[in-house]
Order: sequence, then C-alpha cells, then structure tokens
Amino acid sequence: MLKKYGFGGSIKLLIHWIRTKVFYPKARIIRFPFEIRNARYIQLGEGLTTGVGCRLEALPIKSDVLTCIELGKSVQLNDYVHIGAIEQVWIGDEVLIASKVFITDHNHGSFDDLCDEKETKAAPIDRPLRSKPVHIGNRCWLGENVIVLPGVTLGEGCVVGAGSVVTKSFPSYSLLIGNPAKLHKRFNLDSGHWERA
Repeated sequence: MLKKYGFGGSIKLLIHWIRTKVFYPKARIIRFPFEIRNARYIQLGEGLTTGVGCRLEALPIKSDVLTCIELGKSVQLNDYVHIGAIEQVWIGDEVLIASKVFITDHNHGSFDDLCDEKETKAAPIDRPLRSKPVHIGNRCWLGENVIVLPGVTLGEGCVVGAGSVVTKSFPSYSLLIGNPAKLHKRFNLDSGHWERA
C-alpha cells in the first residue's frame, strides 16, 4: 500500500477504511466526505467503493416508495458522483462509474407536449417534479462526466464514453458516445467482437 499511495496517502486510506467499517460495514471502502440524504430510501450493496465527494439523494414524492436508490454488489463510484432520485435509480452489480457522473430520474417540470404555459413560466424550483425510473445493468461502465437522464435503461455490459449524455435506453453490450449518446458499437456474443452500429 505504501508504494501505491505513499505514506500520507496510506494513512488517509486507513482512516477512510476505519470510518467505513464503523458507519458502512458492508462497504469495501468509502472515502469521505460522503453525503447521503434520506438514507432510509437508499440501499447500498455489499462491497461498495467510493471516491471522495459522492452524493446520493433520495427524495421520494410518493408515500409508497420504499427504495429510491439501489446499488448492487461491488459497485464502484469514483470522485464526485451525484445520484438523485424521487422514484427509482437502480444500479446493478459490478458497475464502474467514473468521476463527476450525474444520474437522475427526475426533472423540474415536463418538457413534452403535455406541458402547459403556467408550468413553463413558473420558476424551475416551483415546477412539479416529473420522474421516470433509471436502470443501469450489471457490469456497465460509465466514463468521466457522463450524464444519465430520466427514463434510461442500459442493458448489461454497456460502456458509455466520457462526456456523453444518455437520453434514451440501449440494449446490452452497447458502446455509446456523444451528446446525445448514440450507439457506436455493439458486442456480438456469437463472434466475440465489437461491431460498428
């Protein structure tokens, strides 16, 4: 550990590890600061690893919601990941999420044809919250600065390129890039190769 992190880094890591085992015993390691808002609506999977500054916010707007944010086993959130949910953000097992990623299941207001003039002219904070569940499949990898918006489902093994904004769903083993994210390649399980879309 000394070779990898240096003396000071190793001491910091040890302090984070001790705090993790006291406050989040099922996690692998959580680097602080780590902010959870409304922990009773958040389920952390076994073996969770985080970087510094991660923020998980669960603000259910329906009384029957038991879990807004659910993380599977061995999920890794790097520095400054922000996940916000009022209905459901579900993240599968062994998902790797790079730094500064934002995942949300909601918006302030509606941005489709059903939106009325009164809502549009209201201050954003006063607009009604609208949500659609987000599902991120097992073993997905989201690159640096990715944004995942409401209603998105990513199948198992998807890779999302750095800086991409995911506005719609994609099937398993898709490689996505861009703003908005588009299918660049898919992994063909029969041939064992990535193939251009």
